[in-house]
Amino acid sequence: MFRHDIIIVGGGLAGLRAALAAKDADVAVVSKVHPLRSHSVAAQGGINAALGSDDRWEDHAFDTIKGSDYLADQDAVEVMCRDAPHRVIEMEHLGTLFSRVDGRIAQRPFGGAGFPRTAYAEDRTGHALLHTMYEQAQRNGIKFYEEWFITRLAVKNNRCAGAVGYNIASGGIEGFLAKAVIFATGGYGRIYRRSTNSIINTGFGCAVALRAGTALEDMEFVQFHPTTLFGTNILITEGARGEGGFLMNRNRERFMQHYSPQMLELAPRDIVARAIQSEINEGRGFEGGYVNLELMHIGERNIKERLPGIRQIAMDFANIDPIEMPIPVQPGQHYSMGGIASNKDCTTSISGFYACGECSCISVHGANRLGGNSLLETVVFGKIAGENAKDYASSTGFPDSDIIERAVEEEKRTISNLLGREEGEVFFKIRDELKDEMDEKVGIFRNEQKLILALGKIRELRQRFRNVYVRDKGTAFNQELVNVIELDGMLEISEAVCLGAIARKESRGSHFRTDYPSRDDENWLKHTLVTLTPEGMKLDYRSVNVTKYEPKPREY
Repeated sequence: MFRHDIIIVGGGLAGLRAALAAKDADVAVVSKVHPLRSHSVAAQGGINAALGSDDRWEDHAFDTIKGSDYLADQDAVEVMCRDAPHRVIEMEHLGTLFSRVDGRIAQRPFGGAGFPRTAYAEDRTGHALLHTMYEQAQRNGIKFYEEWFITRLAVKNNRCAGAVGYNIASGGIEGFLAKAVIFATGGYGRIYRRSTNSIINTGFGCAVALRAGTALEDMEFVQFHPTTLFGTNILITEGARGEGGFLMNRNRERFMQHYSPQMLELAPRDIVARAIQSEINEGRGFEGGYVNLELMHIGERNIKERLPGIRQIAMDFANIDPIEMPIPVQPGQHYSMGGIASNKDCTTSISGFYACGECSCISVHGANRLGGNSLLETVVFGKIAGENAKDYASSTGFPDSDIIERAVEEEKRTISNLLGREEGEVFFKIRDELKDEMDEKVGIFRNEQKLILALGKIRELRQRFRNVYVRDKGTAFNQELVNVIELDGMLEISEAVCLGAIARKESRGSHFRTDYPSRDDENWLKHTLVTLTPEGMKLDYRSVNVTKYEPKPREY
């Protein structure tokens, strides 16, 4: 059994920032992959902060709240936007090499923003930030457990006592006794097939938290990025449009003028994604289902200096040089607004259990996240989670180790039963059917009939999962076993998404119901909560925290 004051699950930006904030305690990071392989490294476009003398954090907050379709908790948004300049400057001082203009950190326009406030490092901002953070973690002697997969929380009397981990390299199962646990496990994008997310983003951390007794919040709000590379769904950053890129349909028409005449390509992501999908659905897209993103007019120098990663992606994966030709793009799942219900202090309903980053729902994004706010969320709330977990751990003793020992024995039986099954269904058939169902029926445009069919299919797949068997009986790097364990969580997460989407009879942000196309503040200005009961999943609701920004019609 391992023993630390604080266990942080997840080695991305949120987890590493939490570790740095708690470094004076005995803290350890447990990660399914090497931290530099965390999905944070894939973030391209930038990080938002009101750095300019003519920009204000209050304007950043208003843009965020409006962009969220007024579902964001405004007190949490204010915390994030007020702290944003400090966190960006901090990252620069720690070693992040931001792009610069006239000696100052460069900032580009992003969708839904009233000011160019997105700081960036070319088009590899997440890469730059994550490497800086990991270097600082190494400098400060943070303990890492790499290639450990946390499969359950140990909770007794509503207090978190630690977690149980599966050692991917050896096949061993061990307990992690801790005074406090922070989850920074990432989003649930891989329940969809067309996704920009890394294959590790299965949402399993959310499933573990749900089983432990916490609520999941606003799971129906799934962001679809407007521009992913056609055929592979690799992200084509919003920064490409921030630098002046145009979206064109097959008629050579810059069609965003019909959907957002003021903001055009820099409308919020939900609006641009629906516009592109509408063009495709109505026959104005190109054969196969895409539109063109044109960068040629930006010029060779600007593309090479500001979008070198995008150019390389287009050349490597589409055999296209964007200096000379347009990039074919289509919407794809990108971000999870929903997650583990937590507040602006990153606390959850379980004592000693904290959540931050994309796995959490602190609700700074509400129904739709603005580009540039996800990297910001990781460094702002990662710091808060680490500080609060450290304070909590300093005021309490270690829980009874028997709690962990029992949880380890239960997990050993669960995995032994999986490995002991000699026949049944292979996991990937169920997984692929799940992804197709989510793409087809729980995507950009939704309606009750399709959502109910999807829910029925997911429940059928959950029944079939009971007969899944693992063909690989080995111990070392049994990735098939890891995939099977994660698939169980993916099915649970997908059911939670569908339940929330069926119940929410309105359109708000990324959740667009063709049978209820209008926003309904009278009945639905509230957060969805999903909890697990002996009878199954249960829905409940809580009010949105509104401070000084009263909901208004959302026009761009």
